[in-house]
Amino acid sequence: MSNRLLAALPAPDLNLLEPELETIALEQDAVLSRAGDDIEYVVFPHVGAIALMIDMADGHTVATAAVGREGAVGVLSVLGPSPSTTTAIVRAAGTASRIPASRFYGAFSRSPAIRRMVQTHVKAMLVQFQLGLACNALHPVEARMARWLLHLRDCVDHDTLPLTQQSLSQMLGVRRTTVTLVMRNLRTCGAIRADRRGLIEIDRTRLAAAACECHNAMRVEVEEIFATNSTALLPEIKSRDAI
Repeated sequence: MSNRLLAALPAPDLNLLEPELETIALEQDAVLSRAGDDIEYVVFPHVGAIALMIDMADGHTVATAAVGREGAVGVLSVLGPSPSTTTAIVRAAGTASRIPASRFYGAFSRSPAIRRMVQTHVKAMLVQFQLGLACNALHPVEARMARWLLHLRDCVDHDTLPLTQQSLSQMLGVRRTTVTLVMRNLRTCGAIRADRRGLIEIDRTRLAAAACECHNAMRVEVEEIFATNSTALLPEIKSRDAI
């Protein structure tokens, strides 16, 4: 399992999910769920990136988080039947495992390790939401775009990102003309190279210099959350091995 949440589960707990897990393709720009829809599936990306978008009444959008192999989409269905508050759009194609939300809830109810996995995911997402909120309020659009590009790069583990100016405009909540100007500035300093086919090649070091501190802060805090979760699982695994 290349998804970090699934890979961290002890074998007996993963076995509760595996019979119901289905491998799916994440098609570029596919809408996995829309705000207001009931959550039907929990999706665990293995490769690729999914943006969680807020849709405003006037038609504007903005991304609140991006989910790659370190997370999942639809996990909050364990809190009970409720409509999704965000629209989930694939921003980098790949593959994922999905499980019906009702089946995931059944395993969640039976397994302390799966409940701990959900806690890990929620904590990591809260880091994105909280730092993202502060970033949107305090940092200029160029630094925010650099942060998002670095974040998506972390999700796909590749320096070439399949992003159009339109998709970046939707994620950042700014006009496309603003994206054009910012990309020109980032190209000038060598942080990115835009391809006419809708690909953006990044120079990670130079892009990090253009980004705000939020990207690195997110990475550090999320890694600490995963490390804490792994430490918490050790006594449970040792206890099972002893039996």
